[in-house]
Amino acid sequence: MTPADKTVIDKTVADKADPHKTAADSSADRCAVPVALYGLGAPPRRVLIVLLGAIGDVVRALPLLGRLRRAWPKAHIAWAVEPKSQAVLEGHPGLDELMVYNRRIPLSFLPFLARVRAGHFDLVLDLQRHLKSGVVSLASGARVRVGFDRSNGKEFNHLFSNRQIAAQPPMRLKLMQYQDFGDALGVAPGPVEFGLVASEAERSRVAALLEGAPRPLLAVILGSSWPSRIYFPDSIAAVIREMAIARDGSPALFPVLIGSGRDEAALAERVAAELAGAPPSLNLAGRTNLRDLVAIFAECAAAFGPDSGPMHIAAAVGCPVVSLWGATAPERSAPWGYADLALHGAIPCHPCYLRQCPIGRECMRRIAPGDVAAALRRALAGPRPSLELPDGRSGPRPPASEVQRAIQIARLRQER
Repeated sequence: MTPADKTVIDKTVADKADPHKTAADSSADRCAVPVALYGLGAPPRRVLIVLLGAIGDVVRALPLLGRLRRAWPKAHIAWAVEPKSQAVLEGHPGLDELMVYNRRIPLSFLPFLARVRAGHFDLVLDLQRHLKSGVVSLASGARVRVGFDRSNGKEFNHLFSNRQIAAQPPMRLKLMQYQDFGDALGVAPGPVEFGLVASEAERSRVAALLEGAPRPLLAVILGSSWPSRIYFPDSIAAVIREMAIARDGSPALFPVLIGSGRDEAALAERVAAELAGAPPSLNLAGRTNLRDLVAIFAECAAAFGPDSGPMHIAAAVGCPVVSLWGATAPERSAPWGYADLALHGAIPCHPCYLRQCPIGRECMRRIAPGDVAAALRRALAGPRPSLELPDGRSGPRPPASEVQRAIQIARLRQER
């Protein structure tokens, strides 16, 4: 098929649409387009999702995986991923196979492509939109390869797909951009569900790590893959001190410092030095893995921290998270269900999308600790937010019953 013959699903629908239809009507039309329009003719037997990289991106694509699984219960669904995000997908109930590419192993890309080719996939969804993911998609040999529109891709990614979804607004939430792949395939809409659940062994390990920590817990997310997004140790400590005080009907929270790697362990030590033991805290930086975080956040009453993969994991398991934004934009990447708790520093260069800040992370410095604490208290006091569904409906977020009980007990003690 030539590029001129490429089908863009939303254009096809728009051409046939009644000009008097509302936006909601048009959205419903997009969801109703049959799989046959993409040349499949029938539900696919073997599906490959290509999203290799960032933890937060992989987490935000999980609702699409669940949507595909509900639509095609008999399909074999695989996911191409790199090791840094592999743990997010391990044991996921919607997934049949993980295809892991480790770029740190020399000359490993060609054998990985051979494995993809041997998968005999008939449908590939390229959610990565880079050159590498495009090559993986093409190497699969799948008859239908769906990717992003040319305007949203990088490194000529659009040349490797033979079907493309509609162009996405630059600041649209990534989760909803991924959902457009389901719309384009005519997959029925449904609730946004991540399917992240800790195993019994993981819960036991986390119970041991948290043993003796007073409830309710406050998860303090320290790190991010971009240095420009890191909050300052003295500001982190100031938030912790404020949240250690029962105030305005919300209980005192016990802080648990969360991070991985040498840099985040060093940051945790600087925060601990700022606190000087008052209040006490539990430092888990460098002692946990991604799977541990699923169980840890499920035990926490709230969390705060910068744009990062753990921030998205917290939201995915229903932990209210106050997110802090400087170099990047919450309009595009706010944690699902908690966009109202996103804070950013008022500065003209926000968002700059620079990994290294040339002016000392002034945007993060302008996020006042008092504002972070106030947002956390709002999260504790207010009802748990509802989840918006792809078709515009909404549904309640299931309560974290153990956490809520801990908050209620703490409030009763405060009243006494």
